[in-house]
Amino acid sequence: MNTRSGFLPLVLFLLIPVAAFAAEPAPPPDIASLQKEIEDLKRLLPGQAHVMSDVDHQYGNLWFAARAKNWPLATFYMNESRFRIAWAVRIRPVRPLPGGGEIDLRPMQTHIEQSAYADLKVAIDRHDVKAFEVAYKKGLGECFDCHKAIDKAFLRPVVPKSPGASVIAVEPE
Repeated sequence: MNTRSGFLPLVLFLLIPVAAFAAEPAPPPDIASLQKEIEDLKRLLPGQAHVMSDVDHQYGNLWFAARAKNWPLATFYMNESRFRIAWAVRIRPVRPLPGGGEIDLRPMQTHIEQSAYADLKVAIDRHDVKAFEVAYKKGLGECFDCHKAIDKAFLRPVVPKSPGASVIAVEPE
């Protein structure tokens, strides 16, 4: 068989403009269809309470990872809980209060980032269990301050009694 026999059809195919294969462009969507699509997408997003359950899980496991001196895992859980708090605030940055009015959660997020999480990072980086415990409890207090500010004082964070993710070993190898 001639090796060049398939060459000519390939060259001709490559010379055909790509536009010849393109479908007719769809008309631009109208405002009503875009608004409906946005509402449909909003219904797919988790709520703030769901994301805060993730914070509970991540921050709880952080306690056990640091107590076991598994510093890479502690760093992971610290970062995951920070990211989840930021996500929760992005979902609902301003919350309505039961008695009327609103509260902006962004300054609270900034405060906990610059306070408890900054202290946690230092303690983890230094592998200092005692400083970690102080920073961790400070973070619990700052979480509770936020819960009280949004009229949810019944959400009272405490030092966990057992890890939430039994499939993750908290002990280092």
